[in-house]
Amino acid sequence: MDLGTLSDDVERISQRYAEAVGFARDDAWYLLKLQEEVGELTEAYLAKIGQARAKDRTLDEREAAFRAELADVLCHVLLLARHHDVDLPAEITAKWLRWRR
Repeated sequence: MDLGTLSDDVERISQRYAEAVGFARDDAWYLLKLQEEVGELTEAYLAKIGQARAKDRTLDEREAAFRAELADVLCHVLLLARHHDVDLPAEITAKWLRWRR
């Protein structure tokens, strides 16, 4: 899976969801939705490590929720980058991969 293909797929899914539910994905939405997803990731992580209510979920269910929230955060980062025409692979190469040995 490459980021470009994933970004295209995530965009189509997000666009369909927004149309079905009836909301506009404006500039603020992209950042605020990412913030919401980071909050949900934090909640899932705290439940996974026993620092928040388990909500009658087993450890396996809490770990699955943590993994799912990680995926949500990644997908919303892709949406935000795409909305602002940011070439994430290029930025990752410039910021992170330049430190490869």
